[in-house]
Amino acid sequence: MRRRDIIRTARAIGLGACLGTALLMTGGCAIATLIGGMARSAERFGDHEVLAEYTGLQGKAFAAVCTADRVIEASEPGLSARITQRVNDRLMINAGASHGIPSRDLLGVLYNKPQWNAMPPGEVAELLGVQRLVWIEITHYRLSEPGNRHVWDGLCQGTVTVYSTESGIPDEPVYEQIIQVRFPDSPGYIEADIPAAAIATELANRFVNRAAWLFYDHREPNELPY
Repeated sequence: MRRRDIIRTARAIGLGACLGTALLMTGGCAIATLIGGMARSAERFGDHEVLAEYTGLQGKAFAAVCTADRVIEASEPGLSARITQRVNDRLMINAGASHGIPSRDLLGVLYNKPQWNAMPPGEVAELLGVQRLVWIEITHYRLSEPGNRHVWDGLCQGTVTVYSTESGIPDEPVYEQIIQVRFPDSPGYIEADIPAAAIATELANRFVNRAAWLFYDHREPNELPY
């Protein structure tokens, strides 16, 4: 082979090696970008474990009750009864209590004692025959913006309190937490976009989640809007 041909061949091999290296480096960057994107997507759409804040229901007889003042009940009739039933059901399934009162029986006792929400918590716990009473008081509730009923700005806020008949002072809380949820997650929605019933339903769903989750380990989405 002539010297000139040898030089040309060597140059071609060197150029090919450089191109291969460049392609490999570019591919590596693309793979890294792809993996990074997948990791971010998994983080965004994944979930994580959240531990219970209060575990004192485990091995105890309990009941969950909910109250709201007349103004709130007038704006959303039956709200407190629905929250009572749903939270009580969730805790019976998940909180590790030795036994709870089935919600139908619980609501029956409360309906037959309409003044129960004016009684001291210790007496309510005694009425229901439980060792732990989860008392939920809804303090703020609305579907629309204050002063503008045409634009949705749903809010439900309440206090979750636990009373123990085994404590020396059964009317004093052994646990207390304020929770608040909102819906929609973005401003500007009106009834033409979302009906009032859907706002009320989602508010209740979110409030029940937040109230019940306090008492048992559970998984929550990484990006939870409430």
